[in-house]
Amino acid sequence: MAHLKQRRSENVSGNFYVDSTCIDCDTCRWMAPEVFNRAGELSAVHHQPATEIERLHSLQALLACPTSSIGTVETPKDIKDAQQSFPIPIAVNVYNCGYHSEKSYGAASYFIQRKEGNILIDSPRFTPPLVKRLEAMGGIRYMYLTHKDDIADHQKFREHFKCDRILHQDEITTNTSEVEIQLTGTEPYQLDTDLLIIPVPGHSKGHTVLLYQNKFLFTGDHLAWSYQLNQLIAFRNYCWYSWEEQTKSMNKLLNYSFEWILPGHGRRYHTDAETMRQQLQKCINWMESK
Repeated sequence: MAHLKQRRSENVSGNFYVDSTCIDCDTCRWMAPEVFNRAGELSAVHHQPATEIERLHSLQALLACPTSSIGTVETPKDIKDAQQSFPIPIAVNVYNCGYHSEKSYGAASYFIQRKEGNILIDSPRFTPPLVKRLEAMGGIRYMYLTHKDDIADHQKFREHFKCDRILHQDEITTNTSEVEIQLTGTEPYQLDTDLLIIPVPGHSKGHTVLLYQNKFLFTGDHLAWSYQLNQLIAFRNYCWYSWEEQTKSMNKLLNYSFEWILPGHGRRYHTDAETMRQQLQKCINWMESK
């Protein structure tokens, strides 16, 4: 819970604020950019919400904040409406779960609703409002984990939904030793006709990405959009295994067609398939220059 006594001086006056426990994960800034921005090394409120949609976005950011660093002076009477808005639709059958976990440094988690069985991508916080919404949407068949950094409350989701977890063997630790489906090697794995798991070693040795309907690429910490550079990027300073291998892995993605980048960290990106390919090649050229 945010504390008024720790309210950052960089906040504009008003109801919403960010306190000094912020970890600069960027969650609030992409969920409600009209209200939150970066001030100094952390987030702050630069504009108090003035419309219903701005207020909803602000409350969604408050609920999603992994460190509960966003607060309000007045108790929000409409907080339940914001809780009911999760998971937030991104496209048809694709959702942002919100409720980011500090265990994953605020990484985003996603949900795909399918008649063949729903999929949770990386782990949000296991919190009752979200769990109830996921139950109402048909539960979870698979919990796909891109890599070992963003597993958060995976065990609680497994116990509650009886879902099969998927993680590459090279990412297995003591905490994930009982994962039901453990991938091996570097060849793509066809989970279903519309779901392809692609190994992309680099950020970590066993990192994988998930391609859904040849349209949506869930990229974990492999690939994201940078609004500062206005291009697709990989995280050079957070490459724990091999930058050279990550560059090779990025080249592999040129063999696939997709229109969405849905990352754990960094910003989402949506465009047509040809522009996406051009942006990916630009990213590869940028990586090779590093």
